[in-house]
Amino acid sequence: MLDAAFWEENYRQEHTPWDLGGVSPALKVYVDRIADKNLRILIPGAGSAYEAIYLHRAGFTQVYVCDWAPSAFQYLRREAPDFPEAHLIVADFFKLELQVDLILEQTFFCAISPELREAYAEKTAGLLAAGGKLAGLLFAFPFEKEGPPFGGTQEEYERLFAPWFHILHLAISDASIKPRAGRELFIELQKR
Repeated sequence: MLDAAFWEENYRQEHTPWDLGGVSPALKVYVDRIADKNLRILIPGAGSAYEAIYLHRAGFTQVYVCDWAPSAFQYLRREAPDFPEAHLIVADFFKLELQVDLILEQTFFCAISPELREAYAEKTAGLLAAGGKLAGLLFAFPFEKEGPPFGGTQEEYERLFAPWFHILHLAISDASIKPRAGRELFIELQKR
């Protein structure tokens, strides 16, 4: 079910209830602290790519977005027509061949099947250069109904990422949007 056709249909039908309508406040706070505008940054499952547009407008030159659904990038193309077309990657995240310094996580992890989470941890580590980081938001509780989205717990995430990453930060976000306040963890993990 959670294949390219599923996500493309959601974007074509404009059925995107996960879409915040703007930059995630927690990610904005995080990226505003980054001084190196040449950092290679990947946003998987980028969707409307608000964070990519924000980074691009802030002068970051090597921002890459990946999504299965070609229609997901319509908003980005309209709002940032000078965003490099070569940095828009319509592909399966797990088949990407790219090396970056930072991966920003905003709703991609919770959208993939939980059976793929170990592969996600390994793949993110593989995409990162030495010392690279994975940062972003994860839900802080398991959901009662079948997703997407899929939730989880801090303990689960610690076990999942420990083989590949040093955990620099993993705590309830103090910059979540109001409906998610107290229900999201902000992570900052550094590749081992």
